[in-house]
Amino acid sequence: MLNKPIIIVCGEPNSIFSEILIKTLKIYKNKKPIVLIGSVKLLYSQFEKLKLKQNLNLVVFKDKKFIGIKKNELNIINVNYNFQKPFEKISKKSNKYIFNCFENALEILKNSNSSGLINGPISKKNFLGKKHQGITEFLKKKFKNNDKYAMLIYNKKLSVCPITTHIPIRKVYSKISKNKIVVKCLLISDFFKKKFKRKPKIAITGLNPHCENFVSVSEEKKIIEPSIKKLINKGVKISGPYPADTVFLKQNIKRFDIVIGMYHDQVLAPAKALFNFNAINITLGLPFLRISPDHGPNYKMIGKNKSNPESLLKAIKFLDNNK
Repeated sequence: MLNKPIIIVCGEPNSIFSEILIKTLKIYKNKKPIVLIGSVKLLYSQFEKLKLKQNLNLVVFKDKKFIGIKKNELNIINVNYNFQKPFEKISKKSNKYIFNCFENALEILKNSNSSGLINGPISKKNFLGKKHQGITEFLKKKFKNNDKYAMLIYNKKLSVCPITTHIPIRKVYSKISKNKIVVKCLLISDFFKKKFKRKPKIAITGLNPHCENFVSVSEEKKIIEPSIKKLINKGVKISGPYPADTVFLKQNIKRFDIVIGMYHDQVLAPAKALFNFNAINITLGLPFLRISPDHGPNYKMIGKNKSNPESLLKAIKFLDNNK
């Protein structure tokens, strides 16, 4: 009997996905079968353009099971896409193709025993527009779980999570709440206990510079500190709030497994400076584990055969070793 397959949505046609996928498979021999969701013709066209050789094994998903899946081949469920060029520019047509890929993947994940979902790079601005802040929010809306989700950027040495995700800085203060902080911290703590059999040590940042009071009652006093007390009472190993400009110093991050910040760049910018592509984006709170490489389509590198596959490699390894 085959292991539970890893489902991969190919993502943006105009991206480096084809290149990093083949590089990853050359480096790493997966234990579980991989099932791509995408256009067979498009991928073969891209492989030819990149001068890469890779066979695709066409499978179908019917009556809640895969037909024709093979462990030692790169399996694919075909999604039709009428393209003109191997790396076609983003358009309404390519956006519809990506949407159809996700719809196929989610139908499989709802009706089969899979190891989880990886999505290739997506242009958030073009694919999601103003409807969703990111793929994390797109997926959580599909499963109607409101704010019971967390975006964890995972690295073995140090992981980070923003309380708010892809929103303008001017809106951050109005979007943080005690409930959001408590829910996301509990999701992350429970994930570490289940996955790694230990309680993680969590640091949480303030919102304001140096966590200082610039008004009569700051967000630190009104929201963050009460959230920390509530989480400690629930058995979570958490402390703070810490100033964001010093918590990432080497002597400080050695003390923690996770740093949770109030907004996207507050924690993702230092994490990427520390680890480059050695991280994966995990969505917690869905009925399945969703992971994506921690980078975008990278249009400028298409066709140059110089893209770093490390993040996709980490994503596949993570699900391949997930029980």
